[in-house]
Amino acid sequence: MGKIVAFANQKGGIGKTTSAINIAASVAAQNKRVLLVDCDPQGNSTSGLGVNKKSLKLSTYDLLVGRADAAGTLLATPFENLFVIPTNISLAGAEFELIQLDDRAFRMKNSLERLKEEFDYIFIDCPPSLGILTINALVAADGVIIPMQCEYFALEGLSQLMVTVRRIKELYNPDLDITGILITMYNGRLNLSTQVLAELKKYYADKLFKEPIPRSVRLSEAPSYGMPITHYDKNSKGAEAYAAVAKELLRRI
Repeated sequence: MGKIVAFANQKGGIGKTTSAINIAASVAAQNKRVLLVDCDPQGNSTSGLGVNKKSLKLSTYDLLVGRADAAGTLLATPFENLFVIPTNISLAGAEFELIQLDDRAFRMKNSLERLKEEFDYIFIDCPPSLGILTINALVAADGVIIPMQCEYFALEGLSQLMVTVRRIKELYNPDLDITGILITMYNGRLNLSTQVLAELKKYYADKLFKEPIPRSVRLSEAPSYGMPITHYDKNSKGAEAYAAVAKELLRRI
């Protein structure tokens, strides 16, 4: 039975989608069958895996509004063991349609349930908000990975997200847990980075992934070629960092 892990943070531009793509690819490289569900209307996980957003026949939108089942929406990517349920801007309309439904918080969970036997891991890339799409992902998930930068505003956002996770546990998904907090765009030469990391270790030492993801030009370049860093430059520092995080993730879950 596969595990479902959501990547969530309401703050944008912090490496959430980059982490979802590259951890999914790194886990797939460990000979695991992996599905990445793009639940962000921007569709960056879709294009980052080499899928053309403009030519989609079915997407996460169709899955959530009941026009298609999960098996009908998933696509094979060019990368071994890695599949995607893609999306595009049409997903933004799902917010309005879902709000009218009694089971609106459970649409993702119910849709993915039958795929859990086909995949070792299902990762969900959430939008940078705490709306109904993110709620759907957290209700479906066994755990959540929180990517964040070493900035003080990020600490404030982390507190808000922790409150949301607790509420989801209380209302919908008592099994939801924090799988880990992942530091992204890390620069150890900056005092601020080391100070924020020290603060995180003080309160969340057991949740922090040991390997922070460094700020990297190669990581920034890879999506424009539709590749995870594991294929774009497997010897780069970014690829090595994500490989280490993937191995730690497999040990954790």
